[in-house]
Amino acid sequence: MKLLIAAIGRATRGPERDLYEHYAARIRWPLALRELEEKRKLPPAQLILRESELLLDAAPAKAVLVALDRRGKVLDSEAFAGRLGRWRDESVPDVAFLIGGADGHPESLLKRAALVLSFGAMTWPHLLARAMLAEQIYRAQQLLAGHPYHRV
Repeated sequence: MKLLIAAIGRATRGPERDLYEHYAARIRWPLALRELEEKRKLPPAQLILRESELLLDAAPAKAVLVALDRRGKVLDSEAFAGRLGRWRDESVPDVAFLIGGADGHPESLLKRAALVLSFGAMTWPHLLARAMLAEQIYRAQQLLAGHPYHRV
């Protein structure tokens, strides 16, 4: 199973990027990060739709889509690991995690997603969300392998 994190915005060097890379390097599934941006100044409603197009175009055609959104479902680490484990066991070839821009995702993208995932009610910086996602993917990998990472 290949994993893709498609995210609006480009991360420059800094602690959030370093933290993302720290966990991404530990993940055994093939993992790619695609940073996307719309350079044109568009009205907010058009920008959200355009960013959605960029994210969907970045995802492999048959990928299981996971949209990160504050309106999504809050899963604990074990449930998230279970979801990834099921997709792995079902031989899902690609899972694409979609992180939108400052204004989030349009309803049309959320409806296409197999899972709309939330990191809770608080607002998180998008660069930190990438690191948090990478850590949770790593944690899921360890849980699925029976390692005690979840106890550390």
